[in-house]
Amino acid sequence: MKLGTIDWVIIIFFLSLFAFIGVYVSKRAGKNSNEFFLSGRNMPWWLLGVSMVATTFAADTPGLVTELVRNDGVSGNWVWWALLLTGMLTVFFYAKLWRRSGITTDLEFYELRYTGKSAAFLRGFRAIYLGVIFNIITMAGVCLAGVKIANILLGFSQEQTLIYSSIIVVFYASLGGLKGVLITDFIQFIIAMIGSIWATIYIVGLPEINGLSALLTHDSVSSKLDFFPNFNNTEALITLLIIPLAVQWWSTWYPGAEPGGGGYIAQRMLAAKDEKHATWATLFFNFAHYAMRPWPWIIVGLASLVIFPDLNSISSAFPGLTAEMQGDDVAYAAMMTYLPAGLIGIVMTSLIAAFMSTISTQLNWGSSYVVNDFYSRFINKEASEKQKVRVGRISTVLLMILAAWFSFYLQSAKDVFNLLLQIGAGTGLLFILRWFWHRVNPFSEIAAMVISFSIALFFFINGKLDVHIIDLPSHWQLVTGVVITTLGWVLVTVFTKPTNQKTIDEFDSLVFAGKSKFNGFGLKIVAFIIGTLGVYSTLFSIGSFIYGNTIKGIILLSLSTIACIIIVKIIQKTD
Repeated sequence: MKLGTIDWVIIIFFLSLFAFIGVYVSKRAGKNSNEFFLSGRNMPWWLLGVSMVATTFAADTPGLVTELVRNDGVSGNWVWWALLLTGMLTVFFYAKLWRRSGITTDLEFYELRYTGKSAAFLRGFRAIYLGVIFNIITMAGVCLAGVKIANILLGFSQEQTLIYSSIIVVFYASLGGLKGVLITDFIQFIIAMIGSIWATIYIVGLPEINGLSALLTHDSVSSKLDFFPNFNNTEALITLLIIPLAVQWWSTWYPGAEPGGGGYIAQRMLAAKDEKHATWATLFFNFAHYAMRPWPWIIVGLASLVIFPDLNSISSAFPGLTAEMQGDDVAYAAMMTYLPAGLIGIVMTSLIAAFMSTISTQLNWGSSYVVNDFYSRFINKEASEKQKVRVGRISTVLLMILAAWFSFYLQSAKDVFNLLLQIGAGTGLLFILRWFWHRVNPFSEIAAMVISFSIALFFFINGKLDVHIIDLPSHWQLVTGVVITTLGWVLVTVFTKPTNQKTIDEFDSLVFAGKSKFNGFGLKIVAFIIGTLGVYSTLFSIGSFIYGNTIKGIILLSLSTIACIIIVKIIQKTD
């Protein structure tokens, strides 16, 4: 597919705008590490919330949703819809605690909550484990998606795509720091929503699709519309609904849906003006991420079943795709080739923006760990602020190079999703309890990381072997990891000493503002339940309207409105 002049004008304009923003804020961002990584802790909730949403709209997200819809129907999305519970837990129980902590990165938590050499080791080890290893895997998945999109829409090879995109992203991410990321995220989110909605409307109107009604009644689509899996299909019920809702959401650590908060979500909460702004930012993120955004991708995924009913039809239409890049996740990009000049430019810009938003956030977040929790903590404790910023920029470049390299070893968006879930399997409950259960100590966390990563590494290598050592579906691999890892760290917790009482008391006094840690707990549980039901009601209300079920849509929308009113009042009452 060849882009027209108007498409290139649109793309170049926005890329230039993003670069200008990076240069414009670079002077202030380069003053000190607090400005570079937290924007002076003075960011409003709406900017932080939009940035969270923009970051989780990676280049691989539409492909992941498309792959899920093509394989398991709309209900296949429960594997990530279930993570809403994790997000709501962060909103009502942890957002204020993170902001009160006053730390620069969430890894400083370890020497705030624990003490001694084990706490210092944990902080440094996790800086490399998350900031480098885990971060590289996450970015590699995004790079893989970007490569597939560029190959189909632009005809670029994997090497070309990674070289061009890396140079652009590293340029403005290393200059502008978090503030540059936040501002560009805001613009990128608007472009992404306009592009995805407009593209969906156009695709539904294609002669091959013949409108929404024809799409929903098509033989390839009509059986894939249910919000929930077939309750008579035991395997689908367990895989798509029971495991995600009963096990996955509280037991796994996944970027953007960390139990108890963490990663770039915590980074944005720490950058908020105050505790209220941290709470509202996280609440908006969960509402927009799970309720507002999925349906355009879902509709395109369903439409792709009409035009590209199987993988052979995709490979026939795009012979330039290598065997490693073929998969159901490329169907989204394949559908974009039907867009006209001008609109394809906007969509390409939105996909590039999605790629840049996620990668820039991951780079800034990862380099914050390298600088704050490894370099200035263990290598050069006397480092000046300018030295810290310089190391941050160097680490940004290196992380991008390593992520691009690792992307050659991955194959599909679903594979990356499963791998990240597996690595974090069994650690989630620890991150939830460590704020409240005093027996949790550094050895608990080290055990959880080592066990979960070892199991994930085993299953990853096992999956690449011609003859598997053990044959287990991905969902049972996840459950296996959760059970073994959880039992492992709990046993370590029970048989090792807790942190000294003085450190625990100081921690409690700081994050719980001198009050009981269970203050307002009942009200927060109510808010958690109502908030979760409210977001799901909005999600399925939109779906009902799309399906033509107006009465059901109105009922669900009314429930979500009531939930919203209650949540606002609860947030105003809670400390």
